[in-house]
Amino acid sequence: MRKLGVIAAVLLLAVLAGLGWFAWGWYGGSSVEEESAFTVPAGASLTSVAALLEDAGHVDSGEAFLLRAKLLGSDDPIKAGEFLLPAGVSGSGILDILQHGEAIRRFITIPEGLPSVLVHERLMAEDLLTGEIPVPAEGSILPDTYDFERGESRASVVARMQAAMTATLAELWPQKGPRSVVATPEQAVILASIVEKETGVARERRMVAGLYSNRVREGIMLQADPTIIYPITQGRPLGRRIRQSEIAAVNDYNTYAMVGMPKGPITNPGRASIEAVLNPAETSALFMVADGSGGHAFADTYAEHNANVAKWYALRRERGEM
Repeated sequence: MRKLGVIAAVLLLAVLAGLGWFAWGWYGGSSVEEESAFTVPAGASLTSVAALLEDAGHVDSGEAFLLRAKLLGSDDPIKAGEFLLPAGVSGSGILDILQHGEAIRRFITIPEGLPSVLVHERLMAEDLLTGEIPVPAEGSILPDTYDFERGESRASVVARMQAAMTATLAELWPQKGPRSVVATPEQAVILASIVEKETGVARERRMVAGLYSNRVREGIMLQADPTIIYPITQGRPLGRRIRQSEIAAVNDYNTYAMVGMPKGPITNPGRASIEAVLNPAETSALFMVADGSGGHAFADTYAEHNANVAKWYALRRERGEM
């Protein structure tokens, strides 16, 4: 009897030791030596994720992780995405992160006035995105900062950017004031794109919008230099002075050769420029020229404008630019 008792005690100790090892491997042990990112592919099962964790060196054994997860872990589904595993995290901690943690979000910024060819370049240069995309329609993207996940498709990011523009137009259009000359949201984007390219000074946007609204209302050519450049470069910097032949060129964009607005936007305007054309400043201004400080000098008459131009040329000569 005594011998049987000893054997039972040894067996019990062995079982307890095994359970301790099993629990330690789940709650205490860790193969994650330093903070690491781990990606769960869309549609991945717990079995496949266990194998991926072993391949990445985050667990010693994928089979042991899977067994412990099924016996000791939650039944909640794992999420797809990229997750941050802290150094020293246990197997139970890994499972909890994959089931309940927040996926790592990355960010991409589209500045106000970035044309679609450069939006396309920026998206294609982001290595963490996937898939090919065409150049988005000009004016369809709302400039902003957008988050994305590793492995997300570029098409889905573009769709969010375009949905944001659609939602912004739907929000702002009912706020159109009586001085606005645009008849449709599409026209608002076109005129806003010109305002966006003509001034980078926030306080001037409504004034520039008021000036161009006056010209549209009175049937005067807009004569906006960026509309000359757009058909040549699709919004990329021209890199040189505009030629006389380009000023005289007849096309669907050049507002030096046509009355009214171009056939489409010349860039992706931001929210503030759209707001400006929907509620332009109350002004009689019809002309503007750079004032040397980054902004513009505005004038109601051609004579006043010529005086402002003379001041600008004199300043440029002082700077050695002419």
